[in-house]
Amino acid sequence: MSEIYISTDVETDGPIPGPHSMLSLGSAAYRADKTLVSTFEVNFETLPDSTGHPDTMEWWQKHPKAWKDCRIDPQPPDQAMQRYVDWLEQLPGKPVFVAYPAGFDFLFVYWYLMRFVGRSPFSHSALDMKSFAMALMGTGFRDSTKRNMPGRWFDRLPHTHRALDDAIEQGALFCNMLAERPEGVSR
Repeated sequence: MSEIYISTDVETDGPIPGPHSMLSLGSAAYRADKTLVSTFEVNFETLPDSTGHPDTMEWWQKHPKAWKDCRIDPQPPDQAMQRYVDWLEQLPGKPVFVAYPAGFDFLFVYWYLMRFVGRSPFSHSALDMKSFAMALMGTGFRDSTKRNMPGRWFDRLPHTHRALDDAIEQGALFCNMLAERPEGVSR
C-alpha cells in the first residue's frame, strides 16, 4: 500500500494536551506528486477542567479572526476524533503524519486519538518537516527554519492560523521538498 501524507496543523489554547485543549484540527491528504486527495477540518469543544494558558491566550488576543474561526461550531472530542479516524482509514494509502513542527502538532493529535478513540492510525510516528529540511539543505537543525528554506519550496498559499489553511500550505511545502530528494532515494 502506498503512503499518503497527512499534512496536519492544530490550534490550541496551551502548550500541552490535558491541562489545555486542542481547539481545531486541519489535515490535508497529499500524494507524493502533490495531488491533494482530501481534507478534514474540525473545531473542538474544550476539555472539561482545562484552561487556556496565559501566554497562549495572550497570543490569541492578537489574532481575533483566527480565534473566531476556531470557535465556530465546536464538536465533542470523542465524536470528532472518531470521524477523523474514519476519514484517515478511507484514504487511498497508508497515512503518514506530517507537520511543522511535528513535535507540537503530533503531541496533541496522538493524545486526542489515544484518549478518545484508543488507537492511532499513524502508530507512534510523525514526519517532522524541519528535520526533513535539515537533511535536504545540509544545515543544522536550528538553521533549518522556513526563513532559511529555498523560495522555490513555497507555493503562494495563505498561512492564516486557521488549521486547514495552514495544513494545505504546509502540505504543498512538504511535497515540494519531497520532489527534491536526491536521486536513488526511494520515491
